[in-house]
Amino acid sequence: MNPPVPALRLEALRQRLDSRFAEVQAVFEDHVTHAVQCLPASDIDAWLDFCAGLGRLGRGPEPLLAGMDVLPALMQHQGSALLPTVADTVAVLQKSPNGRAIAPYLQSLPGVARRWPGLAALQVYGQWVQRLVQATSVSIHGRHATEPSPSLIDFLEHAPRLLSQVPLAGLGRWMEVGIRLHGRHPQRQRAYFSLQSEDSRAVLQRERRGLLLMDVQTRLTLGLRALWALEAQLVPMPVALQEGAAEGPLAAAPLQPYMAQEGDLLGLRLPEVLEDQAGVPALLAYRLMLAHLAQHRRASSPLVADNWSPLQRLAVECFEDARMDALVIRQAPGLQDAMRRLHPWPSLDGIDAQGQSSLRVRLTRLSRALLWGDLEADAEQAGFITRFQAALVQGSSSTREMAELALAWAARTRQQSDQRAAVCFADTHVPWRDDNRHLWTFIEDGDEEDQPQRTRPQAAPQEGGLPPRHYPEWDPSSQQMRPDWACVFDGLQPAGDATQIDRLLAEHGATSRHLQRLLDALKPQDRQRLRQQAQGTELDVDAALRALINARASGQAVDERVYTSHHPQGRDMAVLLLLDLSASVNDAVPGTEGQTVLSLTRVAVALLAQAIQTLGDQLAIAGFHSNTRHEVRYWHIKGFGEHWERDALPKARLAGVQAAYSTRMGAALRHAGHLLSGRKADKRLLLILTDGQPADVDSDHPMALIDDAAQAVRALRDECGIYTHCVSVDAKADGYVQRIFGARYSVIDRVAQLPQRLPEIFMALTR
Repeated sequence: MNPPVPALRLEALRQRLDSRFAEVQAVFEDHVTHAVQCLPASDIDAWLDFCAGLGRLGRGPEPLLAGMDVLPALMQHQGSALLPTVADTVAVLQKSPNGRAIAPYLQSLPGVARRWPGLAALQVYGQWVQRLVQATSVSIHGRHATEPSPSLIDFLEHAPRLLSQVPLAGLGRWMEVGIRLHGRHPQRQRAYFSLQSEDSRAVLQRERRGLLLMDVQTRLTLGLRALWALEAQLVPMPVALQEGAAEGPLAAAPLQPYMAQEGDLLGLRLPEVLEDQAGVPALLAYRLMLAHLAQHRRASSPLVADNWSPLQRLAVECFEDARMDALVIRQAPGLQDAMRRLHPWPSLDGIDAQGQSSLRVRLTRLSRALLWGDLEADAEQAGFITRFQAALVQGSSSTREMAELALAWAARTRQQSDQRAAVCFADTHVPWRDDNRHLWTFIEDGDEEDQPQRTRPQAAPQEGGLPPRHYPEWDPSSQQMRPDWACVFDGLQPAGDATQIDRLLAEHGATSRHLQRLLDALKPQDRQRLRQQAQGTELDVDAALRALINARASGQAVDERVYTSHHPQGRDMAVLLLLDLSASVNDAVPGTEGQTVLSLTRVAVALLAQAIQTLGDQLAIAGFHSNTRHEVRYWHIKGFGEHWERDALPKARLAGVQAAYSTRMGAALRHAGHLLSGRKADKRLLLILTDGQPADVDSDHPMALIDDAAQAVRALRDECGIYTHCVSVDAKADGYVQRIFGARYSVIDRVAQLPQRLPEIFMALTR
């Protein structure tokens, strides 16, 4: 306990503060006693003078109480030089309508200083606060701010927690994006700075320290498939957004990976970001997590948990996790060194003296002993280690055998202190292990059982389809990409009646014959003869005679590669035709008898597919529409490997095409470009057919999706080498189409001409 301050000295300091707030007088002696112990006399006078100024601001006792509480500890490390830095920000807040934020600002300083010690960091933090005040305070008359910033207090409350996850400069960049995106929209601004909006989380994630899961997701997925023969989607869990993640007793309980259960979104959940620790790179830590989960899926079986005590369940999980890690080491011994570095080795000293249960610590020590025999004083458990190792000598053992071992261990080693509510968790987290929710099934649900974590609801993928893929989207106001903004779902277009397409082609026979004459002039004339083919157009007489002679001489079967075929040379092109299937294509076409834009689109696509098949180019056909950024549907109509004439399914899918919803073109272009970029060809062309400008129900800015589509076109050209060309049937399209595609577009003023004009445009592009 600190010695009391002499009465005369205390009274002199009370007079120096000169505050009559009852709340201040009640705690004055305690604060002064603490300050005397950590500050020199000159700094105490400076501290009290500064606090006296806070009390005269006319903002009540809260700023004064905050200054008395937080400033002595900060001044102990920074000295009185801290006070002018704090005073500058307080003055800006006081002169604006944001005086109510002075106390939250002062209260946020200790958390900021703990994460980024040093006076320079506090100066930068104060500059960020002042910047937010100037940019977001509301000015009704256009010159002076008349209303406080709607987001300042939210920012101050979250800043210490955010700085535990991002660098100071990253926090500033995150703040600037929020100002540009939502500076004039109070509700959205508050959602952004209180971390409630998805764009706030997405931008913050990009500023995180460490390795982002999305940056290595492809490498991890391929490794999971190659090493562990497991196909699974990797889903990031938000780490920085946990309540209490930066402060308090829960700070030592980071998120654990887990396998999704029934009713949850499919996939393996991993932390969205990891940092290197104990000399183990973050990428290797991710691989350890996936190896452990893969072994669980391969070798674990669920147990009915209703009749197991918590101690027994923890023991079973310990033995079963150790078995999984032993199997991982057996199959991938190179991971053992990383495991030993990351696996904790806690001490039992002093736990009982603190009145805590040592159960978690004993289980963590047991886990390490089961894997590597590190025992020291735990010699009485040697029998369980021997039995564990013997169970794995002949094979992989089983969950049931581990459960029997765990029950015996729990019965033999249980202690009276295991029933205490206070449990020691220090240094007991094994970072690559999951939470074992898949290991237990419950016959009866109880309030005490943990419920599986859930992510934001989103549109379900088509049954049997692929998991969603996320793409960024351009934000014109901030002039940068919103990461992972649009969600694209792949689906196989349901089939209709293929004979409808044949009837449409017969009805447009004159157009087909006209196109055929153009194709004859466009066909490659150079042809390469391929000999010794199992199938072909001609019999190679010389090869047939040689095969017959060799067969009779050797007594073996006749070689069937006795045909020749011809392969055209001169064109090596991959084409993806992307159709706008928004609701507007259901509109009737003036001057026709019951024709709609969609029906004419079917005819034009069928004629184009017939023409491209004749030329021998690679062709895929797809359509898209959107219902907000959370649901962009991408429908596969014809794949590159399907033949238009021989396979009936592409025609059936084209006949079954339906139109609905809106046109989020940028996301569809990025997804189509991703699929097209994998084709081997000298030239790759993305041809899009649309009837209107990009738009969606959740986009308020009329130019936002137009600019996003333009960014997608540029990225496909510059990064993937994919050329795009737009064919629009909107007579007023020149303005926005040119903004998106530059000079690479064609406008068909008369929609009725679409069946003839679309193939002609393609042939002109590829001549």
